[in-house]
Amino acid sequence: MNKLCNLLKLENEDLLFDKITQSFKEKITRWDYFVNWEKVIVNVQLFEKELNILNYLIGKNNLEKEAFDLLKKYPESIKAIPTLLAVRESVVDILIDSKNFKYKNIDFFQPSYTEEEIKGVVEFLVKTSIGKLIEERQIKNLVDYATGVEVGLDSNGRKNRGGTLMEGLVEEFVSDTCQNLGIQYLAQATSNKIKDHWNIEVIVDKSSRQLDFAINNNGKLYFIECNFYGGGGSKLKSTATEYIEMNRYWNKQGIEFIWITDGAGWKSTLKPLREYFDKADYLLNLEMLKENTLHMILLAI
Repeated sequence: MNKLCNLLKLENEDLLFDKITQSFKEKITRWDYFVNWEKVIVNVQLFEKELNILNYLIGKNNLEKEAFDLLKKYPESIKAIPTLLAVRESVVDILIDSKNFKYKNIDFFQPSYTEEEIKGVVEFLVKTSIGKLIEERQIKNLVDYATGVEVGLDSNGRKNRGGTLMEGLVEEFVSDTCQNLGIQYLAQATSNKIKDHWNIEVIVDKSSRQLDFAINNNGKLYFIECNFYGGGGSKLKSTATEYIEMNRYWNKQGIEFIWITDGAGWKSTLKPLREYFDKADYLLNLEMLKENTLHMILLAI
């Protein structure tokens, strides 16, 4: 019987596994999950002056001529154009001949431009149809429009923010528990940070190894990894497999490993979770943190 099962005074491990898997949270969405506004604003400010220059083109009838004249006079505004199409690259290759696979190369970050190169940029505006929206006033202000584009691009980061949300939630419990017990913890812990803060040597399996949290309980180390899976997939199985080995590796050094995971994604992927559970002592979820299980683990030293 594993340590956690004994600690919680459960009759057998099946009861503990049921306790874990029947109390997974569906979501942990917080207010700051939807948009990273700080990042959006910074990205827009990078080109705000240039976008305001390009605002001159809004509603102009002869867009090609007006755009050419404007970009010739203010070539620095060219670097703001990729943002209008949600493009991060500074150089774009356009396939212009699909039979012979010929490409047109457009560099939006050149120090200077020939008239021919400016014509190529204007062609980009026209043929990607962003010019039409500008000419027909379907875009009222390019700074506001770019802000919307950045919000859309930032939505791709929600998957990563899901992991960050889980870390933030877990840290609240870790911080409170360590404060109550008068012990220390490190977030994003590396072997070097552990050595610097606590003068404890840890042998890592790879130089880039970074733990979500490390707790120093009077010289006894506890390493914590946490993640949240709202949906299923192969990642869950690979994580469970990785953590089986990680648990074994840290235990060999006298370090306790605690995996805190949650999310509805596990409901359809219980087998790899059970494989980890059968080979490790500490598998927790958010509900168990709420029940002060981490506090109990650290008191049981």
